[in-house]
Amino acid sequence: MQRVQGPGIRDWNFPRGVASVALMVGFAAEHDVPTARMLRGTGLTEQQLRDPDAQIDAHTELTVIRNLVRARPDLPALGIEVGRRYRITTFGIFGFACVSSPTLGEAIRFALRYLDLSFTFCLPVAEWGEAEFVAWVHDESVPADVRQFLIERDVTAMHQVMSDLLGTHLPLTRAEFHFSAPSYADRIRAVTVVRPRFDMPHNLFAIDSVMLEQPLPQANEHTWAMCLAQCRDLVHRRRARTGIAAEVRARLVPRGGTDGFTAPPGIDTVARDLNMSTRTLRRHLDAAGTSYRALLDEVRRALAEEMLTATPLSVSDVAIRLGYAEASTFIYAFKRWTGGTPAAYRRERAAQR
Repeated sequence: MQRVQGPGIRDWNFPRGVASVALMVGFAAEHDVPTARMLRGTGLTEQQLRDPDAQIDAHTELTVIRNLVRARPDLPALGIEVGRRYRITTFGIFGFACVSSPTLGEAIRFALRYLDLSFTFCLPVAEWGEAEFVAWVHDESVPADVRQFLIERDVTAMHQVMSDLLGTHLPLTRAEFHFSAPSYADRIRAVTVVRPRFDMPHNLFAIDSVMLEQPLPQANEHTWAMCLAQCRDLVHRRRARTGIAAEVRARLVPRGGTDGFTAPPGIDTVARDLNMSTRTLRRHLDAAGTSYRALLDEVRRALAEEMLTATPLSVSDVAIRLGYAEASTFIYAFKRWTGGTPAAYRRERAAQR
């Protein structure tokens, strides 16, 4: 039976750390591109690149990527060569959580759930089959001028990280790309090993499903649980909203906490409360890189986790308080947010106390 899991984010426009920018600046320096040129138009300083707590928006990293692509268009397989630099240690606590996961499959599930702790622009959707695991790598929203670079970088980085987790080069069963075969196709094959196919309808790579159940060499249940909690807290802090998104989010959060919470207001009601038309509100939220539905999901998820952890309410009662007509709809949404059921989440949190 096949099962599909998408990422926990709707697009690539999420806040991120500076480690990826620092990595690319270091790569550029090795190829005679000055740091000042790489940081042009970003407002970043070299000192900020050394700050592990520094946070930037995705467009800042995109500017650095454009600076690199424009500075060294003569370097073949640029995306591949940069992608090979991403190791599990590049990702901080996110990478440490992956390393501590019981199996490769669990690490992938976790990574998808907290993908906004990565540096990706291409969004993977995982499909578990009996014989083959397929990662569909979506690039539809990636800017065209850097799309091929980012497909190559992100796919190579994903493969490199999974190989790091296993402690050996991960064998692929398929590798497909929708761009035409480049002159350096042999360098792509050096990564994939299996012969890559080009001019295909989608970007994807696949592995034997047996690989997903392989125990990871550094798996540690206690460390994994600790890292999960830290990643969850980090994501919540990064997802803190500002501007119009914060105003909408504030109107979706119940004033009196979860007690007596009724269905959240619809977008038309929120728009009237903000003295604007629904169409204008949608436009403002889109410009802010979010939507009413995404903000509603954030609020519902936070409230659901609170109620499942801190109250004895049944799953059906939680669903009703969140505005769902049926518990099954809430359960489906919760699985989309977290990768697991509300009941499993409650058991996991109870076991951690």
